[in-house]
Amino acid sequence: MTNLQIFLDIATEAALAAGAVLQGYLGKVEDAIIEKGRPGDLVTAADKASEAVVLDVLRRHFPDHSILAEESGKLGNQDSEYLWAIDPLDGTTNFAHQYPFFAVSIGLLIQGVPQVGVIYDPFHNELFRAAQGLGATRNRCPIKVSKTSQLGKSLLVSGFAYDRRETSDNNYAEFCHLTHLTQGVRRSGSASLDLAHIACGRVDGYWERGLSPWDITAGIILIREAGGKVTAYDGSSLDISSGRILATNGSIHNSLSHELQQVPPLSSWANPH
Repeated sequence: MTNLQIFLDIATEAALAAGAVLQGYLGKVEDAIIEKGRPGDLVTAADKASEAVVLDVLRRHFPDHSILAEESGKLGNQDSEYLWAIDPLDGTTNFAHQYPFFAVSIGLLIQGVPQVGVIYDPFHNELFRAAQGLGATRNRCPIKVSKTSQLGKSLLVSGFAYDRRETSDNNYAEFCHLTHLTQGVRRSGSASLDLAHIACGRVDGYWERGLSPWDITAGIILIREAGGKVTAYDGSSLDISSGRILATNGSIHNSLSHELQQVPPLSSWANPH
């Protein structure tokens, strides 16, 4: 097996184990929900237990690798060319409310480039996997992005950052603008699953801001291996640390990028008061 296949298999082991932990906690975290500093930015006992399982698997197999985990921060050998980006529970707010849209996301960057990704939805038992050059799968079956070629016929997904209440640099204006131009925009509350759903053709495009590497690393390689495209808003190369991402099936990419750049800032919209 190639190294990437080994990395993919170990990431799968970790994601499935963490998913089992989340299933055990579902509906049992009401008294253990904490805000991490910003309203709506939650952490539960399930987040921490899931992350502990993922860290145990990765450290056992790759003790010299670097890790960036949502709850634990930077761990391991920070000089390593291998960086694991982990979100042990992407969609914590959904999980806390027993809304069935959350996932474990494990991605591997090699010299800063996403090359391995696993996203596991334990509620629906859907396992999304990809590695550079090895294709993308859902429950071990190959997947491809949609063939939608017109923005007006597309279904998009997006989200809102935790600091949306404090900053005018939020996603409200773009969300409204694109809702009028497409067949709809959905807001799921889990960036990793949004990206996985582009990879398997359920939706056609996604954009969001305020993201962290653990939110998107796995999804980036999934989409690219499924035939899609991932860039910055303006179509330039993605800076994974920027917090902003544009991901599509490729066919509507230029149109969606153009529209994102045409949206006037929210501060310029008419105030009804």
